[in-house]
Amino acid sequence: MSSAIDHERTRSDRAEFRQAMGRFCTGVTVIACGTGTSTEAMTANSLTSVSLDPLLLLVSVRTNGRLHRQLSQGEAFSVSVLAEEQQQLSGVFARQDRPRGIAAYERLGRWTGAGGTALAAGSLAAFECTVEAAYPGGDHTLFLGRVTSVHQGRTTDRPLVFYAGGYPRLTDQRPVPALSRPREVESTHV
Repeated sequence: MSSAIDHERTRSDRAEFRQAMGRFCTGVTVIACGTGTSTEAMTANSLTSVSLDPLLLLVSVRTNGRLHRQLSQGEAFSVSVLAEEQQQLSGVFARQDRPRGIAAYERLGRWTGAGGTALAAGSLAAFECTVEAAYPGGDHTLFLGRVTSVHQGRTTDRPLVFYAGGYPRLTDQRPVPALSRPREVESTHV
């Protein structure tokens, strides 16, 4: 096989993988470092809860991105979970030419957490973190964050969700009660 064919196959595989992953519905977040003139932020849908003891979460950031440089230096960071009415904010921080510094801080709503990082005002929830560890992952780095502070917004707001390259609206917003104890789940084979 020639290298041209290999290159074309890789491009095709990447496009197919991206399209298939787009079928996984996620929430939308803004990850930020710094505050005021040092604010750097980006939209992300890669947020994973890792541990309750200690409180840990995981975010994935492209290695050639502006935010990556600050996170790699061990800076504290925040993750703001966006509400449905923050779709425009998501778009602003998803662009390559997104604002930085004071312009980014103002777009986020001029809210600084106790740990000194910018947070998105009006978000459903926000987490302030310190970098616990970093793991290479292809063209991204996985940053494990130790949660130092948790903020919760209005419980009546709907989450901003991302699916198949767009922002569908949730139509059912009934709260699901928490289980008091684990239940057994019957296995179903397809």
